[in-house]
Amino acid sequence: MTKAKLLIALLWSAALALAGWTLSQLPFNEILTSLKNLHARDYLILLSANLAIILIFNVRWSVLSNAIQAPVNFFQLLLIRQAGQTVSFITPGPQFGGEPLQIFWLWRNAQLPLHKALLSLGLDRFYELWVNFSVLMLGVLLLLISSASTTADWGSIFIALITVLALLSILGVLALKQPQWLVHRFNKITHHWQAHRYLSHIKTQWNLLSADLRTCLQHQRKYLLYAALLSALGWAGLIAELQLILWLTDTPVPFTGFLLLFVALRLALLLPLPGGIGTMEAAVFWTFHYLNLPMESALVMIALMRLRDVVVLVFGFGCLGFIKKRTDSKEGELISGADINKK
Repeated sequence: MTKAKLLIALLWSAALALAGWTLSQLPFNEILTSLKNLHARDYLILLSANLAIILIFNVRWSVLSNAIQAPVNFFQLLLIRQAGQTVSFITPGPQFGGEPLQIFWLWRNAQLPLHKALLSLGLDRFYELWVNFSVLMLGVLLLLISSASTTADWGSIFIALITVLALLSILGVLALKQPQWLVHRFNKITHHWQAHRYLSHIKTQWNLLSADLRTCLQHQRKYLLYAALLSALGWAGLIAELQLILWLTDTPVPFTGFLLLFVALRLALLLPLPGGIGTMEAAVFWTFHYLNLPMESALVMIALMRLRDVVVLVFGFGCLGFIKKRTDSKEGELISGADINKK
């Protein structure tokens, strides 16, 4: 077993152990009763809210792709996004993992040039991360100045988030102002692999990417602003979804308590465990314990969130299978075409 596989196995073991311990602390009979008491329309509302959030973020990616003159069919982009998100969810660190496959599908299936595929996904991920950490930093700041006297060191967390935001901002400025410096650094890191037929042209691809980025920033600012507004709308949807879950579990919480729960869940998803398994459950358990809320409501909430995740994963695996079938079909066509040309 390689070190990478061993690390993944250890992370999955830790995640499942943490999830098992958390769930073992809560009563299941009351949970099942509470879930049965929910109406079909309640589940439909929750799934509809999640679908709306998914579509908003997909619209953002579509807007950014159009901004760099790399339009992709909205439905095809949705398939690529969800398939990549599914891969990310089941790999250590639910924020990343499926990006290389998404770039490959944009290049192979959507017929985008490699540099445009990189820029399209890079812009979308940059917006995702920057807004993610900005919202999280704002939440931590509000907790820092509030009366939430928990054991968490909000000051240190706030400094860490500011540092990450600063690094992201610096990277964005360097990509725009000093692309050659980044190319040089990247070449030093990847010089062992640059004999590969794709990486051997990385400098050309990066120069094309930088040129497209500068053109986009100069002439497509309204698209970039639109994407920022969609990011804010998507995060408003995530906050509303959490409030909806609390409403479904009949768990009223004050503003500070809601803020604490939201921040705890978002921080839990930053930890390098597949799908936040264990960490998300622990975050809910810890917050409900601090707020003196019923533990039965905590597990109902966890069950609803995981039910939502399962439905999204099933949809994502469907997208993954559909994309794989199309990719195999295209490869078969290319091979057949090559054989005909040889003859």
